[in-house]
Amino acid sequence: MNGTCQPPTGAYSLRVFIISYSAVLLVLGLLLNGLALWVFCRRMPQWTETRVYMTNLAVSDFFLLCSLPFMLLSLKDTEDTLQCRVSQAVYMVNRYMSISLVMAIAVDRYLAVRHPLRARGLRSLRQAVAVCLGLWVLVVGSLLVRLYLGQQEGGFCFRSYSRHNFSSTTFSLVGFYLPLAILVFCSLQVVTVLAQSPATETGQAESTHKAARMIWANLIVFVVCFLPLHVVLTVQVAMSPSSCAARQAFSRALSITSQLSNANCCLDAICYYYMAKEFQEASVLPTSHRSQESQSLSLSKSALPV
Repeated sequence: MNGTCQPPTGAYSLRVFIISYSAVLLVLGLLLNGLALWVFCRRMPQWTETRVYMTNLAVSDFFLLCSLPFMLLSLKDTEDTLQCRVSQAVYMVNRYMSISLVMAIAVDRYLAVRHPLRARGLRSLRQAVAVCLGLWVLVVGSLLVRLYLGQQEGGFCFRSYSRHNFSSTTFSLVGFYLPLAILVFCSLQVVTVLAQSPATETGQAESTHKAARMIWANLIVFVVCFLPLHVVLTVQVAMSPSSCAARQAFSRALSITSQLSNANCCLDAICYYYMAKEFQEASVLPTSHRSQESQSLSLSKSALPV
């Protein structure tokens, strides 16, 4: 905001709320994602494609949470300081890496369930590692481009200019809406296949319904956490607000919806426990008592947990 804008009414209360909310989110998220990483790296006996994706997702969420205190401190900066650039770069990389990994898990699940025969040649541990590595390179590379373009347009940091620069916002929108479209398509396809699958074994119908509920829950969590923020960004780009009141309104909306998107870090970790059978068994049962069945997943089941 420019110098003629006065702090909006309720700005202090909003700041106190955001700090308190972020503190709770930080503690809870670090505990949950720390537990997830411990289970993935120490308690689960066999690496699967899903385990590779989920481990990367936990790492991404963990580092996003670690960047929160520094990112909040940088919001008070009115210039493009080094602390501001580094903290917000780490924050943005891990936000969109998390979004990209959810998309990758959905595609992996779609291939396993919708095209099981073709998936045998497309899905492997090596492929999963390559996909994750490629996504990290893509997201970090796009961030570097955004950083460069942001500097050309007046600054990279959120508070270093009166309006979000067009290039940075465009990258954010593409980095969300494209994964969202792929996620919705893959999820609907998988749910359709599950609904059409005949229950030929005892308990298979319940397992199918549980898998479908899990997919819907994952999709709803993703949409609820990330869509409001990107809708606000979309409207901001479309309107290009110039008045002080409009910029203040968008600033408040972005602050609130950004905090909502941060909640995804905790919700992901909760999904690990309640929705991933392999994770739940590994986190509860002693290593010596795990059954052989729980150590490996079938082609379709390995794609279902998120």
